[in-house]
Amino acid sequence: MTPTAAGEPHATLAADHVPSVAVHSGVAARGRIELRDVAVEFPRRGGAPFKAIEGVDLQVGGGEIVTVIGSNGCGKSTLLRVIAGLLRPSQGSVFLDGSPVVGPDPRIGLVFQEPRLLPWRTVASNVGYPLELAGVPRAERRTRVAELLERVGLAAVPDILPAQLSGGMRQRAALARALALEPEVLLLDEPFSALDAITRERFNVELLELWGRLHTTIVIVTHSIPEAIFLGDRVVVLSGRPGRVAAELPVEMPSPRTLDRLDAAVVSDAARAIRSALGEDAA
Repeated sequence: MTPTAAGEPHATLAADHVPSVAVHSGVAARGRIELRDVAVEFPRRGGAPFKAIEGVDLQVGGGEIVTVIGSNGCGKSTLLRVIAGLLRPSQGSVFLDGSPVVGPDPRIGLVFQEPRLLPWRTVASNVGYPLELAGVPRAERRTRVAELLERVGLAAVPDILPAQLSGGMRQRAALARALALEPEVLLLDEPFSALDAITRERFNVELLELWGRLHTTIVIVTHSIPEAIFLGDRVVVLSGRPGRVAAELPVEMPSPRTLDRLDAAVVSDAARAIRSALGEDAA
């Protein structure tokens, strides 16, 4: 990837040719996620607890990309935080490769809707922060950070502060930081929602290109039906509050996945099935 004159990097892979996300090796890959009867309640002063999600059973295969869609307030972000170990479920259990997730886990990376970069640290310093906390030696950190910045198209701006970056570049830095510890699972909470439409489409392509090299398990929350179809091996539809799995829909999309497929996804059978599963929430 190389920066453009406007400061936004382009993907090295042409925008009309990206890997299919539906092809796996058949070998049980790391990064298998399982949720069993998961519920999350939040206490409310003077009233019954607020139920965010309830009775969620979900399995995500190693190396699979699953997109999660639902109406506002249905618990999508809560679901990601439970998988990440940042939020303990009120009921049920979460497993990663068969082991219970009971707290933050270095095998799981999380990218929030807002980049949440440390404003006083440079791009390189932000990306290397997880490595610093993990005690990785300085020389090894420098090498690893350089590789990560190259991977996300920020190799030309390692010494820039976040305030000097565009929104898309800040999101790239956040993605690189999430990849620093080489997680088995990458969770993305509407990571492209603040970007303009053209940049967002390019990021969709670049994410699939990145997955094509890493084959990390990815779970993405989105409000966009076409984006959910374009990115996912499978689309999980959450019902209205409390969030429950209303449908799990496999995506049958020819490979390679191209931007014209993104356009076609708007009127596809999968889109109609998602809207039907969302019901009144889709209005």
